[in-house]
Amino acid sequence: MQTNSHLSVLVHDQAKIYGDREALVYQDFGGSEWKSLSWREFSATVSVVSNALLNLGVKVQENVGIFSQNSVQYLFSDFGAWGIRAVTIPFYATSSEQQIQFMINDAKVRFLFVGEQEQYDKAHRVSALCPTLERIIVFDRNVSFSLQDHNAIYFDDFLKLGEGCPRQTELEQLYVEANFDDLANILYTSGTTGDSKGVMLSHLQYHAALEANGKCVNINDTDRVLNFLPYAHIFEKGWTLLSLSVGATLIVNTNPRNVQQSMRETNPTSMSSVPRFWEKVYTGVFEKIDKASSVQRRIFKNALAIGRKHNIEYLSRGKRPPLPLHLKYEIINKTLFSQVRKQLGLLNPNIFPTAGAAISARVEEFVHSIGINMISGYGLTESLATVTCDRLGEPYTVGSVGRVIEGLDLKISEEGEVLLKGPTIFKGYYNREDLTAAAFTDDGYFKTGDAGYVKDGELFLTERIKDLFKTSNGKYIAPQMIESRILVDKYIDQIAIVADERKFVSALIIPEYRLLEEYAKANGIDYENYEDLCANKQINEMIRERIDTLQQQLAHYEQIKRFTLLPRHFTMENGELTNTLKLKRKVVNENYKDVIDKMYEE
Repeated sequence: MQTNSHLSVLVHDQAKIYGDREALVYQDFGGSEWKSLSWREFSATVSVVSNALLNLGVKVQENVGIFSQNSVQYLFSDFGAWGIRAVTIPFYATSSEQQIQFMINDAKVRFLFVGEQEQYDKAHRVSALCPTLERIIVFDRNVSFSLQDHNAIYFDDFLKLGEGCPRQTELEQLYVEANFDDLANILYTSGTTGDSKGVMLSHLQYHAALEANGKCVNINDTDRVLNFLPYAHIFEKGWTLLSLSVGATLIVNTNPRNVQQSMRETNPTSMSSVPRFWEKVYTGVFEKIDKASSVQRRIFKNALAIGRKHNIEYLSRGKRPPLPLHLKYEIINKTLFSQVRKQLGLLNPNIFPTAGAAISARVEEFVHSIGINMISGYGLTESLATVTCDRLGEPYTVGSVGRVIEGLDLKISEEGEVLLKGPTIFKGYYNREDLTAAAFTDDGYFKTGDAGYVKDGELFLTERIKDLFKTSNGKYIAPQMIESRILVDKYIDQIAIVADERKFVSALIIPEYRLLEEYAKANGIDYENYEDLCANKQINEMIRERIDTLQQQLAHYEQIKRFTLLPRHFTMENGELTNTLKLKRKVVNENYKDVIDKMYEE
């Protein structure tokens, strides 16, 4: 059963219900041992944080920054700040100094929580350029402070300011005064161009989102939910709060690079993720299958065909599978597929919401076929995550992003743009009335920037309008659609489609270097470095054959005609990726102008 309290008291209300039951599973920064906290301990620590913030002088609706990887301290700080009606501003742990300087100054942040050494160093370096910043509060006790820094404090010492809860009477009054019109967050979107925009999210939006998602997502207090995406990502933040509202146990994954190890060690039943995670799972499984014997490959291929027929052709369409097919699937599911899931750490999988980018139909079918309930969805920061999602027990179509949640009004403009209105839609951008006005239609619908259509109650996205390319021949190209098709190949790690104002489609490709090296050794290809690998004719011919196979279903003008293998990754440090790992196409085009121009030489 869901507890949809104001976020200022949600944890405390749940503690009254669940008491000493496990609420949080976590590791210390840099640690390997999994620890846990009860709901009662979670609530008590949040109260101490609220009291400490009051003793620091944090005011109602004051902006407090959090610059950290996921951690239990992050959760304590979020809920502690909401308890005193403050606003939290999450910064991605990978944000650059320029980005955090902009956000601190734009939001006039006085108090900034940071996670590890990297975040502390960045915050300290920009502090002289941030006149409002008074104090940095550091989660990780192993962080070394600068000798010139007399204002930083460790989180442990910060908690001592609230020991014994000396301001509890005042805090209780703030709980009473809290209202749903209060701001809860300002989430700065990472943006593929220009400065970040601060999306203002109110407690009313969260309340409406939790109610709507609670009605369509099958999660409860028996679930163990792994937090993989950063809490600065609205998808993870919303999913985390939904999980807490139903009493689920949170497994806090602090190091995103260790997510698959964390899954095997903690056995989550649910986890929100982006399609790239499942693409990696897909390529990892097939990498092992490719190395298996011909008999094993044939058995697995046959099992996948049965899983697809059972779960896609029947269950996804709301039809009951024939008994012979169901019995075959049950045998395969309990033997082969259960082993695949076990290797992922999914012993009792429930649901796995997936959104944030286009999902390859091949990957989506694979995940469903092996008995994992991927819940495809669509949302934005401005809509407080979910706009649409698949519903368990209702028909769904591979390729759609599901059905609109309750309370949202979705319509398609004459130009094909998805427009939204409802209680989960934000009211505007912080300090940017100009951008706010431009984001809405005259009749109050939010303009998502995504093009799509509705068929049989399901939303299908076609492209991101601003990303749509037009070739010099007048043909429109949707780059994300092409990229999602190609990324399922095990030899391809990253890809950037190039087509805008060009004669044909080309691509910059970052290969999976480890597998490329294995291929080179198996085929007697000499090389000294990645540059040699990427320039090798035989390797390029192999990649060409694989790309041609994957793009057979594309229109001729959508197909990649030329590509270049690159010897280094696209990175945030070079400005080529946002904090949510989306391509900054303009930067990529600038950084690789000479390479791109060469692909179009006659």
